[in-house]
Amino acid sequence: MGNSGTIQTSLLPLVDELQSAVQGDPFWENYLKQLTSPASASFTLHLAILVEPYLQFILDGKKTVESRFSTRRFAPYNRVDKGDIVLLKQSSGPIVGICQVAYAWFYQLDPETWRTIREEFAAALCAQDPNFWKEREAALFATLMRIRHVKSIEPIKFAKRDRRGWVVLHESSGQLQLDLGNL
Repeated sequence: MGNSGTIQTSLLPLVDELQSAVQGDPFWENYLKQLTSPASASFTLHLAILVEPYLQFILDGKKTVESRFSTRRFAPYNRVDKGDIVLLKQSSGPIVGICQVAYAWFYQLDPETWRTIREEFAAALCAQDPNFWKEREAALFATLMRIRHVKSIEPIKFAKRDRRGWVVLHESSGQLQLDLGNL
């Protein structure tokens, strides 16, 4: 993954498929060009593995905040930022959507932050089912991401063999590129 800002060669076929999948969408066509330009992309590319019904809720626009809860500081905790791209992959299936992070919040969980998250984000998370909270009660960390520019795409096969629910595919260099041509 290096800090060169250029996309890994192994990801180029995926980038090509993404660019084809968003053809005709001016926002995504323009935004994804950054992945193949000589200058570094100003965003990080993430892969989120999702189960139903939450994946469909995102694609339908009902779920506007994606969340990840964990017992350790795993990605996306402190690894996702405004402007990042999240590829939406069905659990054991293909990538079927793409979205952009509008804002990210990071929490070290205690009773007060749990209460805040439930009160302020339950509707946006589509998390009214008590089981949603029960399944996450052992978590110590939470990442919440407001998402925008959600787009369903033609399925793209993507081989992923580990059990991680979130993968950072390509990290931006985080550095501004200097144009020394005009000196």
